[in-house]
Amino acid sequence: MSTGRSGVRDGVRDWAIAVCVTATLLVTGLSGQSSATNLDLFGYALLAAGGLVLAARRRAPIPVLAVTGLCAVGYQAAGFDVPAVAYLFAVYTAVRAGHRTLTVAASVTLLAALPVAAFVSGLHDVSEALAQARGALELAWLIAAGAAGEALRQAERRADEAERTREETARRRADEERLHIARELHDSLTHQISIIKVQAEVAVHVARRRGEQVPEALLAIQEAGREATRELRATLQALRDDDTTPPRGLEHVPELVERARTIGLDATLTIEGQRHDVPAAVSRTVYRIVQESLTNISRHAAAATASVRIDCRPDALAVRIDDDGKATPDNAPVPGVGLLGMRERVIALGGRLRAEPRGEGGFTVQAELPVDQTS
Repeated sequence: MSTGRSGVRDGVRDWAIAVCVTATLLVTGLSGQSSATNLDLFGYALLAAGGLVLAARRRAPIPVLAVTGLCAVGYQAAGFDVPAVAYLFAVYTAVRAGHRTLTVAASVTLLAALPVAAFVSGLHDVSEALAQARGALELAWLIAAGAAGEALRQAERRADEAERTREETARRRADEERLHIARELHDSLTHQISIIKVQAEVAVHVARRRGEQVPEALLAIQEAGREATRELRATLQALRDDDTTPPRGLEHVPELVERARTIGLDATLTIEGQRHDVPAAVSRTVYRIVQESLTNISRHAAAATASVRIDCRPDALAVRIDDDGKATPDNAPVPGVGLLGMRERVIALGGRLRAEPRGEGGFTVQAELPVDQTS
């Protein structure tokens, strides 16, 4: 949004400069002309064109440089002793954009062409033509315009470099903090949770070997220990991820479905629509949604089949995962950490998520993520 407002302000500023330069050129040209011949009208048109073209100087600095130079030569040939003010603005913009060599070549050419144009007008001899050319484009002003453009370009480059350095420093500090948290979690929690998990499993095993009924509380502790171990492992992996491995995305979803088949789940994948350029964040989120959904189905749903459907639309990407498990509208499962994380990912991207039991039985997860075609 701020970039758009900045672009509008730059456009307004460029048009204001173009109009002011055009007015200056026309007033200067009118003050030195008394006739109204066709050649004079042609000269006025060149004065106006040379000024108004500055409105496009940011978008096309080299074409604007060429047009302002040709207009300056043209109105000199038409007998207008008017400084090439528009060309100086074009030089400044072209150098600022980094086109130093082309700007120098164009300026040398213009300095050579202006005396010829003034002589061709027929109103001056050779010495007067040289003097008029020097007045039209003072070398000192030309150098000053180029130097100003180069100075601002270097300042912007240094500012960009400083910003990039700050971002890299902040990213490095964030990575260090993330790894520190991962180490603290590993040292403080992993050992304790592992002890709880092992002791609960040993107690369940001993009770079953003796033929005793295993208390529900003990089974709950055993399952909670397993789940806590899995969640902690996933959390530590996420914290330790330093983005050196390629991110998993939409193209890796078939691997998830195939992996689900290897553990006995009859999983199918359907992809509809033409797969366009999907933003990396959207691609990763789709992968995580499918991964979490298939994991929950295999662990908790007691389902025999699961279907994954991805619909690639021009403005959005929709994903739906259905299973035929034990969930019903009257017996809805309690949302876990995985589902909450899934919802946060989708909302952060401006999308919508539905996760609920189906009327005919089983569970459905549906997400729609917008795809910005301008990004």
